[in-house]
Amino acid sequence: MSQLIEDQYFMKMAMDMAAKAEEKGEVPVGAVLVKDGQVISTGYNLSISLHDPSAHAEMECLRQAGKRLENYRLLGTTLYVTLEPCAMCAGAMVHSRVTRLVFGASDAKTGAAGSVLDLVRHPQFNHQIQVSSGVLADECSKQLSQFFRRRREEKKTIKAAQKEKKLSKLS
Repeated sequence: MSQLIEDQYFMKMAMDMAAKAEEKGEVPVGAVLVKDGQVISTGYNLSISLHDPSAHAEMECLRQAGKRLENYRLLGTTLYVTLEPCAMCAGAMVHSRVTRLVFGASDAKTGAAGSVLDLVRHPQFNHQIQVSSGVLADECSKQLSQFFRRRREEKKTIKAAQKEKKLSKLS
């Protein structure tokens, strides 16, 4: 299997994880950790559900992998994630020695794998991660943008209902 086909296969799996996050009302970001072509762990955003700012898809996936492998060092692994990791997740990936990162959509606001910062390849760190970006980027971006569009519409609807309720009380 070519590297691109393999990357797309596992990115689609990460997108499935992102869909699970969305079903729970979470921002749809998903992650899959692979070693030697085998899935070691998966994760998706749970920050809202768990009331935990560190419960990002990547962190959930890395925690699960560490427990499964009984080692925090994840040498020889590739992490697939639908959105470019933030600084927290990038730091955890460097610390856990993930070998390769493959992400879909870039994050121009908080991306720490090349967009805003490049922590995963910082030359001063004791470990640098190989990065492949833009794998199924359009599909990953669409998944996120549709979620945020729906969320904005829901907020507008709630606001309009509250305004209507206020007006009816006044009359």
